[in-house]
Amino acid sequence: MHIDLPTADGRSLQRHTLRGPGAFTPATPAIRLNRIAYSAAHVVADARAAIDPWLDCAIDWDATIAYRRRLWSLGLGVAEAMDTAQRGMGLDWPTSLELIRRSIDAARDLPGARLASGCGTDHLAPEAARGVDDVIRAYEQQMAAIEALGGRLIVMASRALARVATGPADYERVYDRVLGQARQPVILHWLGDMFDPALKGYWGSVDVDTAMDTALGVIAAHAGKVDGIKISLLNKDAEIRMRRRLPPGVRMYTGDDFNYAELIAGDAQGEGSGEHANQRHSDALLGIFDAIAPAASAALAALAVGDEARFHAILAPTVPLSRHIFRAPTRFYKTGVVFMAWLNGHQDHFVMVGGQHSTRSLPHLAELFRLADTAGLIEQPELAVARMRHLLALHGVDAG
Repeated sequence: MHIDLPTADGRSLQRHTLRGPGAFTPATPAIRLNRIAYSAAHVVADARAAIDPWLDCAIDWDATIAYRRRLWSLGLGVAEAMDTAQRGMGLDWPTSLELIRRSIDAARDLPGARLASGCGTDHLAPEAARGVDDVIRAYEQQMAAIEALGGRLIVMASRALARVATGPADYERVYDRVLGQARQPVILHWLGDMFDPALKGYWGSVDVDTAMDTALGVIAAHAGKVDGIKISLLNKDAEIRMRRRLPPGVRMYTGDDFNYAELIAGDAQGEGSGEHANQRHSDALLGIFDAIAPAASAALAALAVGDEARFHAILAPTVPLSRHIFRAPTRFYKTGVVFMAWLNGHQDHFVMVGGQHSTRSLPHLAELFRLADTAGLIEQPELAVARMRHLLALHGVDAG
């Protein structure tokens, strides 16, 4: 099977012959995974809703929850209402809370389903925050709402805090209050400014290591309330440095969509020297796992039975795909994630909340198609080709 796809400059077409889906053997309940792996999950917009799509938010709840059930069936956890779900880029707080409620209800039907939900301050406009007390109250409001539903928290980075904080002490004060009130251990999220420019200088410094010192100090002061920290800096060396300084039992959840394979596999440095296991490898909380879920599941299953070579063989071809999806401007990666779900038949349209499906070019999506096929992640080739041809035709391209 083949399709003619636009070249990088969009001015000509090049024939692509599909290789077909990969032979992935997903994780099963009989395999005890040795890494915790969350997929940050996208939302499916209601494309038929009579709304102003740039201003209002409408979700296809059935398709959205069905996708989460798929992730759970593959042995992955779900990180709910995060940036992959367009939190802060179309998904407002009331809709986020409804999404969290529905996901918690769905998870109750599946023994062992792992779910954690994003808690932030996004209902507080950054320009409306007068000081850190406003930020604390905003966090407390979302914490109370999520915990009342029985949810576990991922404490997201706050645009409002980044705007009003005058230095590390303000971050320490806010996180001291938030962590002190959490009912159970939380996951902290350090999101880099390549994902959200409004978060530049988080933890009180634009220097990564200085910011890291502040974050580690917060964790050390509340180690019993911190399950782990996800850092999304696309900087593997910084992640490894921070990982080796975490208190025993506090996990590093990689958010590095460029270098996840080697970070999850970990390294032998520190073995026999008293370094704890959590300091030698990363667990995962990744947006790319939404798009590559079958491969991620199979790779984690291989790693769990000690077949690291198979783990890397599965994930290696997914890395170029991920780097393409997350290329700058990185914050538009969600478009690639939703495009993959549409190509593979997990939703019936390529429309996103807030009109975000328009953030990537046709040549970008054509190259994504090629890379997904190379990675064995075109699950239904005939459907994917038909849908890609429809998209090309919509852009005035006769794909043959």
